[in-house]
Amino acid sequence: MLVPFADLANHSVKVTTEDHIHEIGGPAGLFSWDLLFSFQSPLKLKAGDQFLIQYGLNKSNADMAIGYGFIEPNSARDAFTLTLEISKTDYFNGDKLDIAESNGLGETADFDIKLGQSLPPSLFPYLRLVALGGTDNFLIESISGNAVWNLLELPVSRANEELICKVVRDLCRSALSGYHTTIEEDEKLMKEGNLSSRLQIAVGVRAGEKKVLQQLDGIFRERELELDELEYYQERRLKDLDFVGEPK
Repeated sequence: MLVPFADLANHSVKVTTEDHIHEIGGPAGLFSWDLLFSFQSPLKLKAGDQFLIQYGLNKSNADMAIGYGFIEPNSARDAFTLTLEISKTDYFNGDKLDIAESNGLGETADFDIKLGQSLPPSLFPYLRLVALGGTDNFLIESISGNAVWNLLELPVSRANEELICKVVRDLCRSALSGYHTTIEEDEKLMKEGNLSSRLQIAVGVRAGEKKVLQQLDGIFRERELELDELEYYQERRLKDLDFVGEPK
């Protein structure tokens, strides 16, 4: 929907809230009532100042480039969408899909990974669900759906955790191999200032995606080094049953 004036308002990084446009009811004539919009600036304005808004706090630089034709130098906008999928050939595909759907996800799920920010909360449970196999399948066979998801919020087994690290790191390496320049080369291109505005934007988005991929690969590389130190489901279960404890 196009709204006169609102669609002409420019974006500013200084605006850190999206709560500036409100729908209100108002009289449109003697016997009618219509939908009106109220604009409230989060910035202090004086006469002649431009009314500025926030185009979306959660939008990535790729979103900004596609939707508005510019990007921000703010690294918090750098992002990469990681796509994961429950294999159609998985014997427990139907059960896994039911568990995923009951938690707002599907057979395919997209996760927006942002530079310098925490990973999406549902990423690890979904990864563990996708990778669940072998003797770990008893979780699906003997425990109800939502309870399985709750268990997947923590490491299931060393084999499962090792596999999710491999899956993510392989995805990162594959994505990075698809770029024909390094981050340093991209930054040099942007610094030299010889690019057209469209190329400058494209190179900026590309460099940001690569930084995120390197960050994500680093997170799971560190995870691999911690595999022997993690506590897995069977250990937690034994503790719950009081079969394992501190010596008295």
